Amino acid sequence: RLFERMYNKIIKNVEKQPEKKQKIFNWALTVGQEFAELKRANDNTNLGLKIKYKLADKLVFQKLKGVTGGNLRFFISGGAALARELGVFFEAIGILILEGYGLTESSPVITVNRENDYKFGSVGKPVPGVEVKIAKDGEILAHGPNVMQGYYKKKKETSEMLKDGWLHTGDIGVFDAEGFLLITDRKKSLFKTSGGKYIAPTPIENLFLGSKYIDQFIIIGDKRMFISALIVPDFEALREYADANRIAYNSNEDLIKMKQIDEMMQLEFARFQKKLASYEKVRKFTLLEKPFSIENGEMTPSLKLKRNVIEERYKHLIDDMYKEINS
Repeated sequence: RLFERMYNKIIKNVEKQPEKKQKIFNWALTVGQEFAELKRANDNTNLGLKIKYKLADKLVFQKLKGVTGGNLRFFISGGAALARELGVFFEAIGILILEGYGLTESSPVITVNRENDYKFGSVGKPVPGVEVKIAKDGEILAHGPNVMQGYYKKKKETSEMLKDGWLHTGDIGVFDAEGFLLITDRKKSLFKTSGGKYIAPTPIENLFLGSKYIDQFIIIGDKRMFISALIVPDFEALREYADANRIAYNSNEDLIKMKQIDEMMQLEFARFQKKLASYEKVRKFTLLEKPFSIENGEMTPSLKLKRNVIEERYKHLIDDMYKEINS
């Protein structure tokens, strides 16, 4: 979420600027994206674009890069998927974000994007000495000197993770034609609706996390007729929206119950839903007052949501979303 917060803060600051400065920023961003595309293709022939980029860098990008100290070559991102749109945006302003992938059991890196060989939406290619293959069921398997020998005094868990020398990661993925690894979801996270459609929740959740009004997002739908969602809003963004639209409220609890907030979120959903298949669309959602946390047992130490815990804890709210359909 670090890069999403950085992005939202940049956009928020731009929106506060006079119209002339906003136009300069948008022009610079377009130039930056065009320049980045040529750079990726090793095309150095467009002199006019180079000149435009130098001007865009001087007027806009240097100030943004200055926040990172000015000497940063790239960020490495891991733990959760980076939205492709975020990668493209930061690349355009001169801040490269390279995704990698691994587990504690693999010490930890398995694949990574390189500074001169990367693709947004992927977690890169295997590091030297590490073999990666995809099992018949889609699970990512890894083999190499970085893979653990086993869990200390836990033979059963070790036998489940290590089979014939291959580490079973528990993640589902594919290699594209260029050899970049794309992660689809956690093997245990996949579920099937009552209509027989298999759903990979992570890509859908990551899509909606691109909204500046959403801080945490989890979809529900296993053995259900449709997909619903529990949402922890970004309350700072929500309060700014409420204040700008003269919506009176006393607390966060008041805010999430406001009709105007619900209508705004419905419009926000419609904007993101366009990219989804009909059976992947979120039909209903509930806004939550309190965030999911490690302390409450709803997240792992690596900040992954514990789906079973959350679904059990908020069962009454989830059942309410399906009550009308089931009655």
